[in-house]
Amino acid sequence: MGDANGTTAESTEAGTAKAVPVRDQRGRERLPIKMLNDRILVDMDRQEGERRSTGGILIPATAQVGKRLAWAEVIAVGPNVRAMELGDHVLFNPEDRYEVEVGGDDYLILRERDIHAVAATRLEESGAGLYL
Repeated sequence: MGDANGTTAESTEAGTAKAVPVRDQRGRERLPIKMLNDRILVDMDRQEGERRSTGGILIPATAQVGKRLAWAEVIAVGPNVRAMELGDHVLFNPEDRYEVEVGGDDYLILRERDIHAVAATRLEESGAGLYL
């Protein structure tokens, strides 16, 4: 069974688990990735082209949109990130980002200070804040 870092655990005779690297389609070894400091790896939903407003109005891809914040899902967090966990959705400015390709998929790297809001089911218990 593989984990999020791209390794699988293999049992040894002593009962301890040994990390075995996973290989991709070309047989190359995939290395585990660890985010550092306050960095966050997110997967942004890429909806290119037309989109529809909540009122049903069709907005063409060529429409000029002002400074619009975007939502993305948290894939990995660094050890100093305090406010988010894996699977949370975060609100950020798409202009303040770094793009990276990992295993053929595109992701964004953000700093915790660049996040404007966090949406997660675990936050329901606090009772404060807005509901989306």
